Amino acid sequence: MDYRRAKPSGYRKIYSVIFSSLLFLFIPQQVFANPTVKNVILLIGDGMGPQQYALALSYARLASNAHTRELNLEKLISQGELGLMTTHPNNALVVDSAASATQLATGHYSGSEMIGLDYKGNPQKTILERARDAGKSTGLVSDTRITHATPAAFAAHQPHRSMEDKIASDLINNHVDVMLSAGLWSFLPQGVEDRESKVYAHLRQQIPEHIKLNSKRTDDRNLLNEAEAKGYHLVFDRESMLTAPENKKLLGLFDTKKMPNGIREHQTENQKSRKHPTLKEMTIKALDHLSKNKKGFFLMVESGQIDWAGHTSDAGTMLHQMLQFDKTIGYVMEWAEKNGDTLVVLTADHETGSFGFSYSNFDVPKAKRLEGSAFKDVKFKPKYNFGAPKIIDMLYQQKKSWTEMMSEFTALPEEQKTAESLMNIVNGSSEFKISLAEAEEILRPVDDGFYVNDFKEFYVYFNNHRQNRLGMILSRHQNIVWGTGTHTDTPVPVVAFGPEAIIRQFNGIHHSTEIAIMMKKALGLTIPQSH
Repeated sequence: MDYRRAKPSGYRKIYSVIFSSLLFLFIPQQVFANPTVKNVILLIGDGMGPQQYALALSYARLASNAHTRELNLEKLISQGELGLMTTHPNNALVVDSAASATQLATGHYSGSEMIGLDYKGNPQKTILERARDAGKSTGLVSDTRITHATPAAFAAHQPHRSMEDKIASDLINNHVDVMLSAGLWSFLPQGVEDRESKVYAHLRQQIPEHIKLNSKRTDDRNLLNEAEAKGYHLVFDRESMLTAPENKKLLGLFDTKKMPNGIREHQTENQKSRKHPTLKEMTIKALDHLSKNKKGFFLMVESGQIDWAGHTSDAGTMLHQMLQFDKTIGYVMEWAEKNGDTLVVLTADHETGSFGFSYSNFDVPKAKRLEGSAFKDVKFKPKYNFGAPKIIDMLYQQKKSWTEMMSEFTALPEEQKTAESLMNIVNGSSEFKISLAEAEEILRPVDDGFYVNDFKEFYVYFNNHRQNRLGMILSRHQNIVWGTGTHTDTPVPVVAFGPEAIIRQFNGIHHSTEIAIMMKKALGLTIPQSH
């Protein structure tokens, strides 16, 4: 018997072509091409390395006062894909927020402290700009300020991150649909500094009293007027944000320089009279606004003060920043599950502080009896102090950030700026106490201190030196070590949540430029290759 197949007749060939054509028409395009989504939500925890994840997880697992035993962060990881991201810029080992955010936004290697430029200094279109050009809505939300490095890198192009007056202009000229944060001082004319001027009187009528009217501009441009001329609805407090119309672009500037930190946000979030929206509330408003566009949207949400707590060696504030960010992560995850057709990417731009819990020979626990048979004739006596779980509870109970404590001290009359005053301020807001001698140590000149002698080069922000000293002095009580006052090159986690066909590519180790390309492809945007 001949098992060779007979060649199809002419009719069978025609029927085969017709059948194949019908299949192409009725089977979703994703089967034949790269799968895409309508929306991308990028969540960035600035400074949030694996150590900061561990801090939040320690709270959920070990703190007696924990409000949850499972973080939304954990849920996102368990239901999504987890990978690692390297962050270095071109020709350097360690990245700053500007270059890192630029790489996440453009898919091109950038240079240190550049905004929206490749490492050669050429402007490169960001994922936000490409989404806008594709007819999608766009948004930026941050708990720092809207002109700060991370949000700026998605909608501005400047040689240096410090050029925030020019960045502010770029942001409104880029027609970002929703921008919610602080940073008002880059939008106000310099004339507002004259409290007797008509400029000040006019702006004081427009802007609520809870916001100080200061300007960082060196010209008399009023970018609020320019924003209104471009169709923006302006809001300056929580209530006006919640009731803002969704048929206009929205610019919310809720403070001069920065939003409240995680401790303050936690303390006030149930107060209906508060003026500042939380990061979660800003995110909810942005999603409500952007999702009206049937073509979809791109939204970047930054929890930026995790980084600031790392720079000031402030573990208590860092913990609260992580927990407040976790609330936003939970809402975004629920929104994406409910609405579908959305890719959520959670990552960081870098790790800050080289933070970690560590065991030591300070205050080693005393020997004690255990019930187990192995300890019938001997006491349990570890050689080192491995850190008691109550430390997490004590960190959580911190009432003010190190920065707020030092600001309170600085505001005192000169004759009251004593070591005793500082000791009372710190001990009144922290469960970890300092002595009078330690307060004197904190107040020593910047060029005369224990950490400066060995690590001066890694504590570059000398306006933070007292906070860094406070963190280091208390670190032995907290079983905490800090390696630097700046960033490290530690690979950071990246979590992708959404359609399985899209998120599986995020597993593994990728550079930030590669993550940018994955997000652009997921939105179906045309992209040049990274270089």
